[in-house]
Amino acid sequence: MTENKKAKQAMERYLQHLQEIKSITSVIPKGNEAEKQKRIARARESYAYFVETYFPHLASSKCGKFQIEAAEYIKENSRARCIFEWARGHAKSSHISLMIPMWLKIQREATPMVMVLVSKSGDAAKRLLSDLQAELAGNELYINDFGAQKTDGLWTDGEFVTSAGDMFIALGRGQSPRGIKKRGIRVNYISIDDIDDDEMCRNPRRVSEAVDWCLTALLGTMAMGRGRFVLVGNRISQTSILAEIAERPHFFHTRVNALNAKGNPTWKENYTLEEISSLRVEMGERRFQKEYMNNPIMEGAIFERKYIQYGKMLPLREYKGIVVYTDPSFKSSTKNDFKATMLVGITKQGAFHVIKAYADQTKVSDMIGWHYAIEEYVGDTPCRYYMESNFIQDLMMDEFYKAGTETGKQIPITGDARKKPEKFARIEALQPLFQRGEVIFNEAERSAPGMKVLEEQLLMFQRGSKAHDDAPDALEGAIWMLKKQERSMAFTPRMGRRSKPKSAW
Repeated sequence: MTENKKAKQAMERYLQHLQEIKSITSVIPKGNEAEKQKRIARARESYAYFVETYFPHLASSKCGKFQIEAAEYIKENSRARCIFEWARGHAKSSHISLMIPMWLKIQREATPMVMVLVSKSGDAAKRLLSDLQAELAGNELYINDFGAQKTDGLWTDGEFVTSAGDMFIALGRGQSPRGIKKRGIRVNYISIDDIDDDEMCRNPRRVSEAVDWCLTALLGTMAMGRGRFVLVGNRISQTSILAEIAERPHFFHTRVNALNAKGNPTWKENYTLEEISSLRVEMGERRFQKEYMNNPIMEGAIFERKYIQYGKMLPLREYKGIVVYTDPSFKSSTKNDFKATMLVGITKQGAFHVIKAYADQTKVSDMIGWHYAIEEYVGDTPCRYYMESNFIQDLMMDEFYKAGTETGKQIPITGDARKKPEKFARIEALQPLFQRGEVIFNEAERSAPGMKVLEEQLLMFQRGSKAHDDAPDALEGAIWMLKKQERSMAFTPRMGRRSKPKSAW
């Protein structure tokens, strides 16, 4: 596609968007003068009311608490230095780069706004600028209440001014911002919106250079720092502009994940737990952590995908030993750990076969049900059942006993009371087994949910990660128990009379 054609299509989208804004806002009742003044006074005080009243086409859901608090902080601090680390889909651009600037403009005694809108590229910044210009030029209720916002210039050129004396400029990352000012007023609002990209984040030197640009050339467009400097985005890499600047002192920093610390939607006014949970399963845990939990995880930092092998399992009777190992958690919310149960066998050659894997954030009764499914599967093949020993083990044992009383069949489960080394070290110690091809997953169970969770958690496993690792932890427990059994079988005690020591004389 030629540049002229792309520019033509972009302009057509803008004009269509402009018309949609006019159509929606023109039919909003304007009321008489008294109603208008009451609306203006309330809009200046309440950001939530301002958004719901003037932007019904953008605000399909009520503002979240985090969005309101961000707007109020920016309003109350004329020298705000902010990092808003918000998950995807949480209206970062709509609030930080559009509605909040327009809210600041309507405050009493507000000075003309000279705003620089920065994104990863010039084209990306211009797209954001086009949305802002469309609102100023086409939002009939905003114009009715706060005066004509006639604009000169066009977002396609990267800048425009309003009849009220405001100036808006789009810049791509690294473009020279020096000398920007309007009628002697220097830049007083900088919005850095989704400046990071995956390619740049793979190069620490480029990230460092971009951070330098943000904090020198860009910040320097303000008069000795007078004005608001706001960076918004989600953390797509531990090495990123957002991550680097968020570590600096004196920056107001909020982190908003799709799910809060209790495992519930942070923006509950817009998203349900069910739809977030469905998306989490559809895109996979590693991708979900990166895009929606501000927790980027490098795949294969310890366990590389090429070493996760699937193969055919042996008949159960041909294994030297079979172990069922469970890593329990007590609660079932998305905040809590996974319950994980592994059925693992050791071959005569010393390889470990993961015959079945169960892993889920689920109820205790479901976890107990896995054991009965395994018990039925193994039949009369000898099998040992273990569970990680922790502060809830007695509660879990009680639940197993109750289930056994109800079914008439007790699962002979034993607590793993060993004094365990640090979890990361224990799981990391499995890596050579994978590299040597000594851990094989059941080909017939490749699509089973628990096996997929196990594979995914292995690929995400790395020190310092917030990702779940309960399935690998259960696998480590099973392999350790099988090795212990093998060592016991290999040890043959020697019986006999003790020899009389020879005399030295």
